[in-house]
Amino acid sequence: MSQQGYVAAPPYSQSQPGIGGFSAGFGPPNSSLHYGHYGDPNSSYSAPQPGVSKSSVPFGSSAPVGPPPPGTHQFSQTNFQNGPSTAGQQPHRFQGPPPPSNTGPSYPPYSHQSQPAYPNTASTSSTTQLANQLNSMQINSYGPGITPSTRMSTGHPASFQGPQLPPPTQQQIALPPGSQLPPPANNVNGHCVQPSLPPMARQDGIPGPVPPNPNLQQLSGQPPGPGYHPQQANYGPRMAGSQLSYPGAFPGGPAQLPGPQQKKLDPDSIPSPIQVIENDKASRGGQIYATNTRGQVPPLVTTDCIIQDQGHASPRFIRCTTYCFPSSSDMAKQARIPLAAVIQPFAIVPSNETPLYVVNHGETGPIRCNRCKAYMCPFMQFIEGGRRYQCGFCNCINDVPPFFFQHLDHIGRRVDHYERPELSLGSYEYVATLDYCRNNKPPKPPAYIFMIDVSYRNINSGLVKLICDELKTLLDKLPREEQEESSAIRVGFVTYNKVLHFFNVKSSLAQPQMMVVSDVGEVFVPLLDGFLVNFQESRSVVTNLLDQIPEMFADTNESETIFAPVIQAGMEALKAAECAGKLFIFHSSLPTAEAPGKLRNRDDKKLLNTDKEKALFQPQVNSYEALARDCVANGCCVNLFLFPNQYVDVASMGLVTMYTGGTLYKYNNFQLNADSPQFLSDLRKDIEKKTGFDAVMRVRTSTGFRATDFFGAIYMNNTTDVEMAAVDCDKAVTVEFKHDDKLNEDSGALIQCAVLYTSISGQRRLRIHNTGLNCSSQLADVYKTCETDALINFFAKSAFKAILSQPLKTVREILVNQTAHMLACYRKNCASPSTISQLILPDAMKVLPVYMNCLLKSCVLAGRPEIPTDERAYHRQLVMSMGVADTQLFLYPQLLPIHSLDLKSDAVPAAIRCSEERLSEGGAFLLANGLSMFLWLGVSTPPEVIQGLFNVPSFAHISTEATSLPDLDNPLSKKLKSVLEHIQSQKPYTMKLIIVKQREQPEMLFRQFLVEDKSIYGGASYVDFLCCVHKEICQLLS
Repeated sequence: MSQQGYVAAPPYSQSQPGIGGFSAGFGPPNSSLHYGHYGDPNSSYSAPQPGVSKSSVPFGSSAPVGPPPPGTHQFSQTNFQNGPSTAGQQPHRFQGPPPPSNTGPSYPPYSHQSQPAYPNTASTSSTTQLANQLNSMQINSYGPGITPSTRMSTGHPASFQGPQLPPPTQQQIALPPGSQLPPPANNVNGHCVQPSLPPMARQDGIPGPVPPNPNLQQLSGQPPGPGYHPQQANYGPRMAGSQLSYPGAFPGGPAQLPGPQQKKLDPDSIPSPIQVIENDKASRGGQIYATNTRGQVPPLVTTDCIIQDQGHASPRFIRCTTYCFPSSSDMAKQARIPLAAVIQPFAIVPSNETPLYVVNHGETGPIRCNRCKAYMCPFMQFIEGGRRYQCGFCNCINDVPPFFFQHLDHIGRRVDHYERPELSLGSYEYVATLDYCRNNKPPKPPAYIFMIDVSYRNINSGLVKLICDELKTLLDKLPREEQEESSAIRVGFVTYNKVLHFFNVKSSLAQPQMMVVSDVGEVFVPLLDGFLVNFQESRSVVTNLLDQIPEMFADTNESETIFAPVIQAGMEALKAAECAGKLFIFHSSLPTAEAPGKLRNRDDKKLLNTDKEKALFQPQVNSYEALARDCVANGCCVNLFLFPNQYVDVASMGLVTMYTGGTLYKYNNFQLNADSPQFLSDLRKDIEKKTGFDAVMRVRTSTGFRATDFFGAIYMNNTTDVEMAAVDCDKAVTVEFKHDDKLNEDSGALIQCAVLYTSISGQRRLRIHNTGLNCSSQLADVYKTCETDALINFFAKSAFKAILSQPLKTVREILVNQTAHMLACYRKNCASPSTISQLILPDAMKVLPVYMNCLLKSCVLAGRPEIPTDERAYHRQLVMSMGVADTQLFLYPQLLPIHSLDLKSDAVPAAIRCSEERLSEGGAFLLANGLSMFLWLGVSTPPEVIQGLFNVPSFAHISTEATSLPDLDNPLSKKLKSVLEHIQSQKPYTMKLIIVKQREQPEMLFRQFLVEDKSIYGGASYVDFLCCVHKEICQLLS
């Protein structure tokens, strides 16, 4: 499994070890050369060449300014185009080491808020130099003899003349006119200080850092200045979409220039994620969405609608980054939009939609193409009167088996088309034959093994008793097939500290029996008969055991624990019973006892922002990777419930959970009364989840492109089979595609995902999802059908995979660079010409910058000493298996005004933007991101709201200790409870409610979720990031 992350890199670059042909993780040493953004020699990411100006990103120092080191080519204006360079003009990579000025620390360590996110350069160049610079740049004038159209479309002379689709709608934002100027250099100690950004002032009246140059001020509504032709020249169709202007100065200008005070930027003039969500709800919410058209863009993941499968898989199962693929790889390289699908094969189908049909062809099994092995689906074309069919994926002509034969109607469609799910639906299941089973034997129903850490702390905190009491009632709720009366799942019990205790709970016993395994180096299972039992049959013995466990270990003083041998024991038990299953492990401390998988505390803040930081996300011992491989091979999924009160090395302990498709839960400093509702809710949800066991997923595509990279809670032994010991309704796998030929616009791009798995009743099945996308040779079509939520899911997972093998600074730069590249390519090839000071965003991608900024500010990518390493590793692991809806909410939380609840309607109030200026002292606001939930109360919250929610008279009386609202019999309390339940019901993790009062200490925690503002850890505000991206785009286009 190649461990490389995703990167799409500038063509002007120097390759770096670990990115080009170096393999990381397992897999053949040069697997990365065949495909993947890293392996592609034309797109290996690298440090920018001197001479090509680099981003003024808030992360790390920018490229050195000055003459290039010997042996490198300076770029000339003509040779740089926004896209892949041709072989003839491939810029040289650096031969020797990178220039010395790049070797400094990525950014100086700074204390809390001591330095703004974008350091301001105090420029040394004088006003005269600047004036000369401006003259040579020919700002405000195209210069003699250059007409605007030729100037605008460098490299694409016919860009706007030829017959063209009306370009997609776009948003135009006027940014400071001078923002394409390279800032004057200011070298301090050999490090190049970052150029400052366009001086955007915050809404609350903080003056911008640089007064603008009055000569460059361009006010909206006035002609752009001498030398410009008027905007309405004949450039072809004008774009729909507002043109927003805000004046500003060029960045990096000398601060001593006189001029009027900086005008403030109105945050309402930049694209709002909330507006996009609300518009989609208004136009598509509550309606029926039929999947009968190839390449149609589905409603957003935040919009509730009823989905009708009419030949393509529901967007609940598959969402794509774009629903129209570029027809050639050159186009794809030019746009740099990742081509990917986020597949959630077991997503929950709501009760008002049709569940998946199960097709059973008996002994013969599913019908498949002889050549590519694709399964029968709506993309197969029947010919010769129905006797043969042509595969939609590889075009091979196959004979129709006699039992499956049916005549065709007058349009060449089978007469039984609508009676067969596999011919008319995008998603369905097949009953698999013995050929699809392990050792050609029918599988047994899966088993659940509960493994409880009974060390001193867990006994003392009451956790062990809590778990045992809950299991007594929970085991009645084990998942079962609709038609069955009781669950077929068998259960087993193990407790452990430094040794393992197995329990015999056979139904014929009067008392459970305990067997101790003290040789943890070579774990074996001491009993087979009586370990895994049917709960209904052994109810009295199991209940007896669960009553005894807390008492049995009540006097323990053993504080050391083992961990890897626990997983090993569970896996061996499933292997001996010849069934797949899940381990539920309840664990609380770093496993320091002498045993395989022993861990030490290696948390080291000194590694932050160095090249060694990536080690913190890798397991500290190799044995966990080998253990994960064995677990997957035996269909053993590991669910881990962690209760740490200090560092436990999540990166190592969570590895097996990640690779086996399990779920990781973490409750820091667990307190019985405050945290048990959250933990018990998580445990109940998890046990009741519909799950596929011992699963293998294969993604097939039509000719011209193929799946090359996979991201998720998965294990890969080869390049095509995605193995999951289990896969539940919340797990999603993100799959990236690459061209290997031209795509045909008529036949489109077809994708079939097949998951072979064992059901909860022990039946081997195949779940098939098919979807078709369009293809086009027009970039505008690709941009028009992009889905930002799927794109950001892809970027998050690929970045979180890349940090295992690359410095975080590099990964952050790649993300900014990629954002700028996608938008620059749109600007250059799809938008009407306009002044360079205008930021033009494609309609479907207009909120991509805000999500990208949220990703860059996430605790995983923001290496800060205040953020615990375990927290970062935990978030990284969670995001790797998230679907589109979960990453959307995780990165941009939902913020709801509670004081204005409409008590008469069932509707949840419309969300507001995640920014401090949207809060009001007289209001109460609820914020949720899928993991945390806050109720923020302003100091002037009306007393009736406080009384209604908390049953106390005033703000001062509210206790912030509570983690839930009291049950009160009034309309406001009931309405808020129903809103909380609604938000909670759609998310896999239970969110613990934290009550925050304005101007009190916990507000700091709440504020880091106001993602449009500058982060307390130094991340950029949305406005600043937008300016930064705009600047990058200007540099790419200049």
